[in-house]
Amino acid sequence: MTAPTITPPQLSLARQAADAALAVLPTSQALIAGDPTVPDASTMIDGQAVTARFSGAATGEVVVVVGQDLADALKESPLGELDLTAAVRPALEAASRVFGPVVLDPGQVMEPQVALSALAAKEGAVAVPLRDDAEVRAVLALSLSPWPSDDPVLAAATGGGVAQRSEAPAVGRRGGLDMLHDVEMEVSAELGRTRMSVRELLSLTPGAIVELDRAAGSPADLLVNGRLIARGEVVVVDENFGIRITEIVSPGAE
Repeated sequence: MTAPTITPPQLSLARQAADAALAVLPTSQALIAGDPTVPDASTMIDGQAVTARFSGAATGEVVVVVGQDLADALKESPLGELDLTAAVRPALEAASRVFGPVVLDPGQVMEPQVALSALAAKEGAVAVPLRDDAEVRAVLALSLSPWPSDDPVLAAATGGGVAQRSEAPAVGRRGGLDMLHDVEMEVSAELGRTRMSVRELLSLTPGAIVELDRAAGSPADLLVNGRLIARGEVVVVDENFGIRITEIVSPGAE
């Protein structure tokens, strides 16, 4: 059986996608993109993979495999266990946008071997090892149907499919909590809570009043990933609600 070959447009776009992903991927080492290759045993690393499909100007799938250090840092964050998919999503989006305007699905976490093996079974799959001076620390893998050389519309959207490789921005050597500094998280404010029976919920109508477990004028709670981190006063800023922080809640003091 003839080994799959990677065409020049695939090489160029895969490198560009890898550079784009590296700019927003949380890492504990300064990484650079290696030479694109067909996904195989050499691209398998210990860690976790996040895979997502995209469609629009191009249709395909993108996989980012991160090292176990990032997976552990997210799991043991002082703010509680954080979502790996949310942490890696900016890198997935950056890589897929190289192919033009696309919509990315929510994505899912998988074992690296399962994710890369499934991608390798698809025609035109390409993997880019992301490495430091010593070894591969992460992997970006892509499949596209079809690649630009076969699709004049996509080729036009991506500048003919032969993009100039840009140098990946330097990523400082970071470890532990530092690598999470650029991870986006959902922050919510809570005025209060109550408990209601199903009967009471079904009886709600416009104009109904739901009494909360908090007195008027009491501070609102600020939660990150469902964990209370601060309290504050509700204010209005340019016609939008906001919270003026009055208290930072110490871990375990909820």
